[in-house]
This record gives sequence, C-alpha cells and structure tokens, in this order.
Amino acid sequence: QVQVEESGGGLVQPGGSLRLSCAASVRMSSFTYMYWYRQAPGKQRDLVASITSGGRTNYADSVKGRFTISRDNTKNTVLLQMNSLKPEDTAVYYCKLMNYVGTNYWGRGTQVTVSS
Repeated sequence: QVQVEESGGGLVQPGGSLRLSCAASVRMSSFTYMYWYRQAPGKQRDLVASITSGGRTNYADSVKGRFTISRDNTKNTVLLQMNSLKPEDTAVYYCKLMNYVGTNYWGRGTQVTVSS
C-alpha cells in the first residue's frame, strides 16, 4: 500500500511564502504524474499544479508566476513553493500521485491559511 503524506501548511500573512512537501512511501520514480490540488470550504477540489516524470510542469492560471512545483527523487518528495500568497489561496492542499498503470494515490491534505 502506497502512503502519501503532505506537510508544510500553516498560517501566513498575505504576500508571504510557504513550501509544501509531499512524501511517498515508495520511490517517486514509480509515478508518471504528480499533482497538487486544493479545496477551499464549500468549493470543489481544483488542480493547482502538475509535474511529469520527465519534468514537464503545468499550472492553474491563478497561480502562474507565484507557485513552483518540483520533485526530488532522492528524497521521494514533490514540493510546491508558494510565493506572494493571497487570501484566496486559503485551502486544504492535497497531493496526488499517479503510477504507470493509472492508479492514483492521495494524501490527506495540509491546511494553508493566508490571513493578516
């Protein structure tokens, strides 16, 4: 059973930064796609960023230029660097990992709150 766990969330003021980390219990090279999603209260879960095993990245328009997704295969982690945070970035952030046969593995999420 693959375990996925997010960390790094917290309370930050507008304009601040946070770095989220997603750790897997197996090698990150086992996955073809790695994603970060977020879900605000009362809203659907939306895709924030993705990265492929080849390093190709994609971002939601709302976070382009502010967020950066990356992966560290040696540490089995996927990172989401979030800069210039806004109150509307407040949400629970989830990591999803997809393997070569299309099986998805979700973490339980980490809360990010942007407030003064």
